[in-house]
Formats: sequence, C-alpha cells, structure tokens
Amino acid sequence: MMLAAIIVLGVGTYTMRLGGVLLRERMELSDSLQRLLPMAAAALLTALAATSTLMAGSGFAGVARPAGVVVGALLAWRKATFVVVVVAAAATAALLRAAGIE
Repeated sequence: MMLAAIIVLGVGTYTMRLGGVLLRERMELSDSLQRLLPMAAAALLTALAATSTLMAGSGFAGVARPAGVVVGALLAWRKATFVVVVVAAAATAALLRAAGIE
C-alpha cells in the first residue's frame, strides 16, 4: 500500500512539472505578474521558514529553537561556512535547552 502511494505521488508530481513545461508557450502572463512571481516564491519560503522555526506541532516551539535560528542566520549573513552555521545554531539551541530554557 505504501509503495503504491509513493508511486502515485511520484507520477502526480512528474505530471504537474511536465505540464508546466509543456503549457508554458500556451499561457501568457502579464508583466506585473511576472515581476510578482519571484517575490511570491520568496514570501512562501519565508513563511515556511518562520513556521518551522516558531512552531512545534500545534504549539509554540519555545525560545531555544528561534534563538538557534537567529544565531545561524547571523553567521550565514556574516558569510560563515555552512558547517559553522549549522554547528553554532545547534549548539545554541542545545545549550539553552540544557540550561532549562525551552
């Protein structure tokens, strides 16, 4: 049953992506809509990141996770290497949780 669901989802995803490629020439988007699409993608990714950062299940994730994300974001902004960003963010969250700050 699980394998069938995976196959159906895979075929559906492939079909949707193929439809976008095949129908691209048939649809014309206005200039204003073409300018808004990249901003819409950025807004969607920002909302997804904020939700993942602040929520755990249906409740607030606590202070440790957002603090770790802030530390990681600051290090990424300062052009730190990926490994340093990930380790510092995880260490920040872990130290706060070890100190009893959820």
